[in-house]
Amino acid sequence: MADQFIRHIELLGFEKRFVPSQHYVYMFLVKWQDLSEKVVYRRFAEIYDFHKTLKEMFPIEAGDISPESRIIPHLPAPRWFDGQRSTENRQGTLSEYSHTLMNLPVKISRCPHVLEFFKVRPEDLKLPAEGQTKQPETFLLPKDTRSSVADITGPIVLQTYRSVADFAKSSTTEMALQAGELVDVVEKGESGWWFCQAKNKRGWVPASYLEPMDGPDESEEQEPNYEGEPFVVIQGYTAVEDDEMTLQEGEAIEVIHKLLDGWWVVRKEEATGYYPSMYLQKSGQAKARSQSKFRGAPPRRSSIANAKSIHKQARKRISQDTYRHNSIKVTQRRRRQSRPQNAGDPGKEDGMKAQPAVPPRPSRDLILNRCSDSTKQKFTASR
Repeated sequence: MADQFIRHIELLGFEKRFVPSQHYVYMFLVKWQDLSEKVVYRRFAEIYDFHKTLKEMFPIEAGDISPESRIIPHLPAPRWFDGQRSTENRQGTLSEYSHTLMNLPVKISRCPHVLEFFKVRPEDLKLPAEGQTKQPETFLLPKDTRSSVADITGPIVLQTYRSVADFAKSSTTEMALQAGELVDVVEKGESGWWFCQAKNKRGWVPASYLEPMDGPDESEEQEPNYEGEPFVVIQGYTAVEDDEMTLQEGEAIEVIHKLLDGWWVVRKEEATGYYPSMYLQKSGQAKARSQSKFRGAPPRRSSIANAKSIHKQARKRISQDTYRHNSIKVTQRRRRQSRPQNAGDPGKEDGMKAQPAVPPRPSRDLILNRCSDSTKQKFTASR
């Protein structure tokens, strides 16, 4: 397995939050070596503490031995009170800092301290509760003012998608769309909710409402894995369509196809069907807090009224008959492999029983007692 490292860090903007009290957090898009992209949120005080520790770890590169040897960028200390204006004015400095950080020698840019600081934390994934009096306010850094200098791995490029229908948001964390509107995808969540931005707005959008610009099919979509991955249902769901599955909390199933719209194909014994991925959890993991408390499963494309694509060809889809047919092959093979080697083959056992037993060799006295006179004479002469 290749070592983990960060390819690129980009400052997206900042958020003004009101829980537990008013404060500001910066939003960073972190692109890892496996091509995954994650959005993380950090207060400036955290960033400055990270910076101080980095200088202590590399005193030569921090200029503590000789100022001429410094390559770690400067970062001003936080103010006693940070308001919106100071938070906004600091964006240029942070954008340049993150760019320079990624261009430092590997021993610094890929050290555990850097990797751990920019890893996704549980609070990065937590969505604001709908009952909050004040929802977070998001301030995006305009694209034309972001650093355009590419690092050694190349600049980060967000994918552009098109909306196939109007989408009305149901919370402040979502983003409304109009049919035909173009958006940039910042993060593709496994739940089928994608974090997108368009002009001066950003928020969560169902992937089923979006289509790629270069064709109807997703190039990143995985192939089916009929061997299956073990998962556990953490929230029950009752099927609405014929090709969906009804499952109860706690049931063990296998995932055989992970689709980007958040509706995965699962297998229970020999039955298959679609099920919301956000209601599933990999077997063996500690039970996580369900995201459905903040929003439900995303709608499926088949349920969207007046969906219009710009592509002439329809999206390729595997039928449930095909899923079931290939799944049955796997389950039957597993049954054959689990049987004892001679089980179910009575012919072998009967053949072994039908073979005659070899009698024991008779003793010399028995032979002389039962043989003819001629044999007795020959036997006596041979002695």
